[in-house]
Amino acid sequence: MNAAGGKARQFPWDQVIAIGLGRLRLSPRDFWVMTPRELAGVLRGLNVVSGTVAAPRRGTLEALMNRFPDGAERQDR
Repeated sequence: MNAAGGKARQFPWDQVIAIGLGRLRLSPRDFWVMTPRELAGVLRGLNVVSGTVAAPRRGTLEALMNRFPDGAERQDR
């Protein structure tokens, strides 16, 4: 559930990756090192999202940071 009591929406990873790698032609490394704020700015600039997108909540961000810690370099980069 979200704060408004409705159904939670999943993040549209497939569309965002398609825009980053396809439309923007970013390398996978450049795409994945972008901050959420940078990515949101690019998406707003392309009129993909409005300026009213909320930042992730602290718990969500902490869960992502725990799942994908900095310094865990992948071999295919």
